[in-house]
Amino acid sequence: MADASKGTGDGPAKPLPKLPIPGRRNILITSALPYVNNVPHLGNIIGCVLSADVFARYCRLRGYNAIYICGTDEYGTATETKAMEENCSPKEICDKWMARAAVLVVNSRSCQLCLLACWHLGVPDGANKSGPWIGFHDVEENPYYRKYLLFSCPAMNQQQATYHAIHKEVYKWFDISFDEFGRTSTSQQTEVCQAIFQKLFENNWLSENTMQQLYCDTCERFLADRFVEGICPTPECNYGSARGDQCEKCGKLLNPTELMDPKCKACRTAPRIRDTDHLFLELPLLKDKLEEYINNMSVVGGWSQNAIQATHAWLKEGLKARCITRDLKWGVPVPHEKYKDKVFYVWFDAPIGYISITSCYTSEWEQWWKNPENVELYQFMGKDNVPFHTVMFPSTLLGTGEDWTLMKTISVTEYLNYESGQGYNSIIPNAPNPEAHAKTKILADKVGAYVEQYIDAMEKVKLKQGLKTAMSISSEGNFYLQDNQFWKLYKEDPTSCAIVMKTSVGIVYLLATLLEPFMPSFSIEVLTQLNLYPNAQPSLCDEKGDIDRAKCPWNILPSGHKIGTPQPLFKELKDEDVELFREKFAGSQADRLVKAEAEAKKIADQVKDMSVSDGKGKKRKQNKPASELKLKSEPEISISRLDIRVGLVTKVQKHPDADSLYIEEIDVGEASTRTVVSGLVNHIPLQEMQNRKVCVLCNLKPATMRGVKSHAMVLAASSEAKVKVIYFHEFI
Repeated sequence: MADASKGTGDGPAKPLPKLPIPGRRNILITSALPYVNNVPHLGNIIGCVLSADVFARYCRLRGYNAIYICGTDEYGTATETKAMEENCSPKEICDKWMARAAVLVVNSRSCQLCLLACWHLGVPDGANKSGPWIGFHDVEENPYYRKYLLFSCPAMNQQQATYHAIHKEVYKWFDISFDEFGRTSTSQQTEVCQAIFQKLFENNWLSENTMQQLYCDTCERFLADRFVEGICPTPECNYGSARGDQCEKCGKLLNPTELMDPKCKACRTAPRIRDTDHLFLELPLLKDKLEEYINNMSVVGGWSQNAIQATHAWLKEGLKARCITRDLKWGVPVPHEKYKDKVFYVWFDAPIGYISITSCYTSEWEQWWKNPENVELYQFMGKDNVPFHTVMFPSTLLGTGEDWTLMKTISVTEYLNYESGQGYNSIIPNAPNPEAHAKTKILADKVGAYVEQYIDAMEKVKLKQGLKTAMSISSEGNFYLQDNQFWKLYKEDPTSCAIVMKTSVGIVYLLATLLEPFMPSFSIEVLTQLNLYPNAQPSLCDEKGDIDRAKCPWNILPSGHKIGTPQPLFKELKDEDVELFREKFAGSQADRLVKAEAEAKKIADQVKDMSVSDGKGKKRKQNKPASELKLKSEPEISISRLDIRVGLVTKVQKHPDADSLYIEEIDVGEASTRTVVSGLVNHIPLQEMQNRKVCVLCNLKPATMRGVKSHAMVLAASSEAKVKVIYFHEFI
């Protein structure tokens, strides 16, 4: 399996790049490039990355010569907007020094989707994953949360990390088997993108046209959609901070010129409408070439019905010339004197990222991308990206006149949903003449048919059907084992019992093999318990590519082989757990953040309402109205019971999901630092918190705030005018 990272110094060396091999099936796999500004969450991974990984692993099981390519899409308006907000360059946004990292909260038993994620990760219940990741934790003080998985990006523990690095580390931790995970802000992207443009220009597939766009005289620049804010024109909305592309309040899609009272987001002055020239790709002129490709490849590649419908919807509406340039600074420069101050539109340059990232993988990238006779291209994405991969990207490549490897099969991922639905010692026994055992012969026939169905589904990239078929074999195996009543055979018919046991062990190996593309860590655990890993890797076929042994499960493992120690692989998901997680994860992410914020405020209010005594039974006077004084039944805290220490803030960062919270790592003289969440963003500058000695209350019950557990409290003093942290040097 290829790793997403490159070997360095004393790290593992990166495997030599694979190239197409004559006479073999050579498969090039891509998944849609995630936008760099977004920290990847489970939806991104399930959406296309995991599906592509499943198929890549299946290809390797079959002995195909396959590579899996992905990376971060780093150009476009969103990055430039973010850079403007943070007063730095777009490149610094992608490469910025940051302590912020990805925090994904995924329930361990909420649905089949989450189960698949946990199985894919191979994190056992109650155990910590090695490295900087946090595994399962019991949050006993808040039964609402019960058990959950907190996935924290390894980049969180680095002072210097990039958005690209976060993506890379998250996917690496999920064991996604990229052969190359690259990025689009490279010299290779510029070279490939500009070369394709030159061919289109030489072949007269481009045209010029004039557009009207808002221009800011103060900033001396044309304003992209997201650089403009104004009043939403929808009468029942009138939201005052609607963006030039969409109103976030009512959701209506907009053009910047539709906004009332538009303002430049940077300087807040009113822009004016001004003409600007752009280059367009003449899709109508390429229609015949495109339709020939679509009509042929949609059949040969077995495109899904939703992909075909989305593609034909574009064709039915009539292809229009599409603008390929933008008035931005961040992107691939247009190699044309008249348009040298413009960059390519992201829809044009982002799919070319697949090619440029492959060129980073191997200098002989053309063997993959200009070799349609020997290479099959499989592309994975969400449904919104379909027209860009079935219409725009093929048109771009067809227009060059070169012999490109065009997409054969497109996979538009569907989400997986939950809610449908004693013996021998460790030595595998000898099992003579298993074909004569009636129930075993029936099982073998069924399993053989299922394996053929599985291969047929996986070859057509019907991954959900492949998984369902594999689980059908599991059901047949369970029925076979129970129907034979092996516990009786053990005493009454040892020969038949040996056949049943040897066949059942073969079914276990077969299942581990069939499920490896979906749950690689699960398969490794099964092979470990069978005492096969790491000496043997799961394989569905022999050296010649034949799958006949799968139809004779009793022959898969030899007699006399000693298996390892069996252990439970999964825990039962009870009805009450399902109901708990349904309640916990209902609604949108925004709804859940509001709920978490309310809970954090509740905890803070509880701490605020506690009274403090001087240790002699006398309560200190509180400067609070009588209506806010605590009830007599509330707990009293004595100063003598407070564990207050001087701690050194070794690292501080803003909470990724709360604008008013810091996350600090504080050394309080223990073996490891304590993670502390404090609401000091609006009161204390971040630079003043770094490397300061502060007073820390260490024996508070841990509290979870916006998904991060706080294990202490930084002490601060407040007045009506301001809040001030109590630094240790103030007492010296």
